[in-house]
Amino acid sequence: MSSKNPCISICKFDDDICIGCGRSKREIKSWKKMDKDEKRAVLAESVARLSKLKRAGRRKKK
Repeated sequence: MSSKNPCISICKFDDDICIGCGRSKREIKSWKKMDKDEKRAVLAESVARLSKLKRAGRRKKK
């Protein structure tokens, strides 16, 4: 899994989670300071969060 920044420039939040990339506000702010392992962990969590938002019908379409 790549540790590339997952931002897709939607940047709208639902309960502190961005509906575009699935990261929390804290994760977004600290992204540049994270090492590769931290980024990979955040990306894995963000995929699960986006899936949960999609199931709840709250994720915006690209």
